[in-house]
Formats: sequence, structure tokens, C-alpha cells
Amino acid sequence: MFEINELVVYPAQGVGKVERVETQEIRGAKTEFYIVRILANNVTLMVPVANAESVGLRSVCTREEGQTVLEVLKDRSDFTGYTGQNWNRRYREYSEKLKSGNLRDVAYVLKELLLIGRDKELSFGERRLLEQAMSLITLELSFALERDQEEIRESIQEMFADVLNEDGKM
Repeated sequence: MFEINELVVYPAQGVGKVERVETQEIRGAKTEFYIVRILANNVTLMVPVANAESVGLRSVCTREEGQTVLEVLKDRSDFTGYTGQNWNRRYREYSEKLKSGNLRDVAYVLKELLLIGRDKELSFGERRLLEQAMSLITLELSFALERDQEEIRESIQEMFADVLNEDGKM
């Protein structure tokens, strides 16, 4: 069970704070909900306490897990690229990984898109997924590593400096 004021991660939405636990009656049954405010956009979510784990609600990663994710981003040996795979299939795969809530899956999407961008201009949809992955990674790592989100973004951009445009944009 999550505590009030605990930072949690909701898949594809990012880091949020448990503001309270509410009980509501739905179809005659009392159900408890976590009320979670997503920090990036101030959206409020109601997550059933009983289903929190099955929808992917989890605690923010530890410092060690955060460091591991940065190492995973540096390692390019698992880069598959886009050979033989059309954009629609990649888009579905990447979207599913972002929705999984697994930080390593999000890092995989970020790395793949940054590296694909090295060889071709990313489409609008690819750029949108790239920004979503970057935002999810940088916000969670900023809490886990106790560093500023922009500092994390800059560190990642430095890792991929060879694939970014001259102006540092993705």
C-alpha cells in the first residue's frame, strides 16, 4: 500500500504524488482509491487500491536503479534500429513499452529513437514518442538521483551528442 505524499509512477503518465485515499460507493460496493496528482501536468487520477499493482502503479525507482538505467542508455549493443520494420509496427511496440511502466522499457524506447534519429529524420509521431520517453525518464530519474530534471536531460543529450543536431535538439 502506498502512503499519502509518496511519490509513485503511473505508466505513460509519469511521476505523481499520492494526495489521499478516498472511499467511494460504486454499484453498492465500497471501493478505496488512491488520488494521485501527476506532477508533469497536474492531472488527477483515481486508481483503485485493489488494482493499483495490476495497472502498473509503482514506487519511484531507487538511486541504484536510476544509475543502472543511465548505464543501459549508454550501452548501444542492443540497438536493433528500424531495418525491416515498418513505422506502424515500431510505433505500436514503443507505445506499449511506454505504457508498461517499466523504466527499462522506457529507456529502450528513448535509446532506440535517439539512435534511429542518427540515420533518418524522425517523423512527427516518432518525435512525440521520443519527447514522451525523455520526459518520463528525466522526471523519474530526477527524483531517484536527487538531481534537477534539466540536468538529467542534459546528461542524456551528452550521451547521444553524436546523434543530436548541431543545436542540441533531437
